[in-house]
Amino acid sequence: MKDLIRKYARKLVDQGLVAPPGPLVGGLDADLVWNRSDPWQPLLAQVVTGLDISAILFARPAEPYFSLINRLVERMPADSPALRPQDNETRTFLHEIPIVRDPSAANLIHALKQRKCVIVPEQGIVSYGTVSPEQAYIVYSSVCFSLFVKAFVDVFDDLRFGRSDPILQDLVMQGRRYYAACLAKAMDHPQLMEGPFDHRRDVIEAICEVGRLTVEKRMVDSFFGNISYRRGNTIYISQTTSSLDDLKGCIDPCAMDDSKCTAITASSEYPAHKSVYRQSDHRAILHGHPRFSVIVSLLCEDREQCENNGNCHIACPRDRDINGVPILPGESGTGPGSIAASLPLPLIRNRAAIIYGHGVFTTGENDFAGAFQRLLDVERACFEDYFERIKF
Repeated sequence: MKDLIRKYARKLVDQGLVAPPGPLVGGLDADLVWNRSDPWQPLLAQVVTGLDISAILFARPAEPYFSLINRLVERMPADSPALRPQDNETRTFLHEIPIVRDPSAANLIHALKQRKCVIVPEQGIVSYGTVSPEQAYIVYSSVCFSLFVKAFVDVFDDLRFGRSDPILQDLVMQGRRYYAACLAKAMDHPQLMEGPFDHRRDVIEAICEVGRLTVEKRMVDSFFGNISYRRGNTIYISQTTSSLDDLKGCIDPCAMDDSKCTAITASSEYPAHKSVYRQSDHRAILHGHPRFSVIVSLLCEDREQCENNGNCHIACPRDRDINGVPILPGESGTGPGSIAASLPLPLIRNRAAIIYGHGVFTTGENDFAGAFQRLLDVERACFEDYFERIKF
């Protein structure tokens, strides 16, 4: 347990989500153990007992996340119980993010019985894991991601309706500088393995390599996405909720004829990957959730007048694109409103596509070099498009 606690505490610092000395993480082994001393320990120990969980995490987010999150809370009515971003992570995973202004053990336990995390204004975020510290880490990362996205979408919507929030606007510009530096570092990256890959070990090594690079360059927060490679009639794909920077042992070989059941643990986007491979000769697919690709996909000038308002992620009547890269609706799984239905042909034609509120899919002919570069190019285009739109 101590090793797991240290691992996920370190990952949050490495990913720029928490500043040193890092988060406070507790895990239940024979006893409740912690990665460091902190005044929050007694309170969180009560929460662990009250929820009957195995791990808990508390951290003050690093900037610009901390100030952005606090401003989002300040903008809400004083009695508002939660923030409700509209990105895919929140819609399918978090649902809403409760606000606990008085962080007593009873209040935290009550909120965490309903949801996976809470915001304590001006202090930080609490999340937990029923089985492992990894779950608390995943939830914490998701909250930072979703609220970063919400802040930028809210500024866009403010401007649409003639509202002005100079504080949030200033924080968004700080976020611009932060993320511009991330993009600049991402553009300077090492050459990836050259394909095609004819041996299983090379396929797995190539998937692990591009996963690590995508996280190291901060284009995703560890588990935000999935990766696959087609070798013959087998699709090698990362498992659902697996961390892209730690994929060893988490890649499933799935027969394209469904003659084996390994796809049970595969990524939830496996049907979409399989559909692309069945209709093309592309061998590599990289899917990630870069922030500005998600942000720009959520921007709409006439949402309120649209008959599909509220169901944009399932059916959007408009043809939308960024520099020729289509923005498409779609949910995970199968069926007429799924990513598996909307994605394949546009992705095959353009080698890149954005899913509403969800992120970017890119392909490579023989390896991941082109797919990774296309993901960077799409994200940079979305970053530039956003700041062109919000001029103030």
